[in-house]
Amino acid sequence: MKVIDPASTPTKDLHQYLLGAVAPRPIAFASTVDEHGNHNLAPYSFFNCFSSNPPIVVFSSNRRVSDNSTKDTLHNIMQTREVVINVVNYNIVRQMALTSIDYPSEVSEFEKAGLTPVPADLVSPMRVEESPAQLECKVKEIIPLGESGGAGHLIICEVVRMHIHEQVLDEDGKINPHKIDLMGRMGRAFYVRASGEAIHKIFQPFNVQGMGFDALPVGIRNSTVLTGNNLGMLASLPEPPSPEAIEAIRKEPTVQEALSTGHPRRALHLLAQKELAKEDKTKAAALAWLGEQV
Repeated sequence: MKVIDPASTPTKDLHQYLLGAVAPRPIAFASTVDEHGNHNLAPYSFFNCFSSNPPIVVFSSNRRVSDNSTKDTLHNIMQTREVVINVVNYNIVRQMALTSIDYPSEVSEFEKAGLTPVPADLVSPMRVEESPAQLECKVKEIIPLGESGGAGHLIICEVVRMHIHEQVLDEDGKINPHKIDLMGRMGRAFYVRASGEAIHKIFQPFNVQGMGFDALPVGIRNSTVLTGNNLGMLASLPEPPSPEAIEAIRKEPTVQEALSTGHPRRALHLLAQKELAKEDKTKAAALAWLGEQV
């Protein structure tokens, strides 16, 4: 493996290694206002949600690596202790990219990017009307992480109000990931679109103790068919299939056909893999354990 030593790696290179590895990252499209009433809009991908009660989101405004200067967003937040964090979806990602340009502080990125400023309810910065979800925030704390170029400032924000476009909600009033169509940041110039085939459901109850990999028979663990993800699904079951379940599956025509092949265990593992693709872990387990008997 390539070994990266932060102490001897130039900051600009280390920055890209970190961004390429810690990804995808959500984008905080931060709206602020300075003491003269100039509105600023800038994207930050060092961003996430860290608490629900109180509702806390955190993003980092880093010092520029090139000249160790800080950004207008940080200056404005230090003055007002307020920010609106707008989420970025596919429809506005190119407009968002425009706001990453270093315009003078008196220039409005809203105008440069063709985005619509709308007043917030409880804070002074404007919301981005085109953003599907907007978080009005009061800044609780700003934590400097260093003094050199590339050093971040953790900006800890309490969400005091949210605005969500109803078009991105499902029939239960929850955010639908396909409708909100969020964008994530990768390393360098790469982004990811979090909708369509990129969205996967993983059902893993936290209150049911799975048997774990160590409880899987050796023949299943060493399968040439079942992947690590397949084995992870089987290992999430609370217990192995019962002898009755294994005998019941043996009677199915497709299973009988698999048992008659020259490599019955492999054939059964292929059938189990198909059931796992349909999220039927119970049937897949019976097929896999049957393979241990042939």
